[in-house]
This record gives sequence, structure tokens and C-alpha cells, in this order.
Amino acid sequence: MNARSQIRYSTGVIAYPIFFIMLIWVVFWFQVRVYSPIKSLGIIPRTIEGLPGIFLSPLIHANIGHLYNNTLPLLFLSAALFYFYRPIAWKVIAFGILLSGMITWLIGRPSIHIGASGLIYVLASFIFFKGILTKYYRLVALSLIIVFLYGSMVWYIFPVKDGISWEGHLGGALAGLIFALYFKKSLPTPERYVWQEPTYDEKNDPFLKHFDENGNFVGSKELEEREAKENNSDTIEINYIYKPKKD
Repeated sequence: MNARSQIRYSTGVIAYPIFFIMLIWVVFWFQVRVYSPIKSLGIIPRTIEGLPGIFLSPLIHANIGHLYNNTLPLLFLSAALFYFYRPIAWKVIAFGILLSGMITWLIGRPSIHIGASGLIYVLASFIFFKGILTKYYRLVALSLIIVFLYGSMVWYIFPVKDGISWEGHLGGALAGLIFALYFKKSLPTPERYVWQEPTYDEKNDPFLKHFDENGNFVGSKELEEREAKENNSDTIEINYIYKPKKD
């Protein structure tokens, strides 16, 4: 990605993450109230019937505790993604689900792997490594926040606890790292204001005109007198000498 993007707030920063959170809660309601076997639509490693789970597994959760534990990290990380990396946010999410799901399908244990935790690891890994690689102070600060809030997540890419898909976590972490390296030319820049532009003329700024060189406020009458004096000083007086023509 060659174009430099700007960091600025938009409605999608909150709207898109909330929409996805609502979607996984609706799917869970459907699972509890209508069709409980939906849990069988997760990733089943190295099987043809488990391939659809690569796309469906982030929407399916085992129980309310599983869903709740994934909701807040997913909301925060996806909002950070859309705010700081808006031009590539959808690519990171879509390809992150695909790549992490494929890795889980290839290396996973013979079980049904479900949950949005794989996508959470994609986002956490991408945001962390991307900030470090760009060396841009805002993104580095965001990386440190990720470490502070979710640093303990690193342990769950290893088989330290039964019942947790460490393969999905590992696949998500690897996918996030790959995307951080792939999009290494993309560096967001803060939105520039008029006074930050190289062509900015501080002397003629309509706001700063109301202050003198010492920072003291100048009233309207004093401002008019000062402008009149400046205008007079810039005027070059030209005198014409007229000599009458002799008969």
C-alpha cells in the first residue's frame, strides 16, 4: 500500500465493531433458542466437512462465558484497527479469518474448533507487530497498550489448558504477524491542520492578528490602527513634478 492514510475518527470505527458483536450474539441466541447443533459447524481439522468452519467458526461459541470473554477484546481491538488502520481494516479481518482458519484446519487436533478468539489473536498480533515495525509513536504506544492489556494471551498459543483451541490462537497470531510484515509500507499519519502546512502564513492568520508579539490581546480598535500603520509603511510615496510648458 503506497498511499499514506490519515488517522481520524469516523462512524465506522464504532459502527462496524458493534455490528459484528451484535452478529455473534444473534448467532448465539439462535443457537440456544432455535438450533443447538450449530456448534458442529466449526472447524474440523483435515476434513472436507470442516472446511466451512473456517468462515463460520468465529460466529459460533460454546456457551455464554465463552462468548462474553471474546466480546470485549474483539470490540476494543476491532475499533482500534478501524481507527488506526482504516484503509486495510477489512482486509486484515477477512484474510485474517481465512488464514487463521486454514492454519487451524491444518494443524488442529481432531475436534470442533469454534469461537472468535482466533480473530482476536489476529488483531492483537497485527496491531502489536505493526506498531513496532512502523516506529510511529502513536502506533508504538498502541502496541504497548496491547501488551499491557493482552500480554498474557501469548501463553494460550501453547497447549497449556485443556478445552482451549491453542491451534486457533497460534494460527491467529501467525496471521497477524504475516499481515504486519506484508503491509509494512502502510503508515498512517495524523490529520494535518492549516497551521501545520508549509505554506501557512502566521502573520496573516485571522486569529493570531488579535495578539501582539508578546502574546497580549489586541482589541479591534488597536488592531485597525496597527493594520493601518502597516499598510502605510508598505506604501511607496511617488511625487510627480509638473513643469508648465513655456510659450
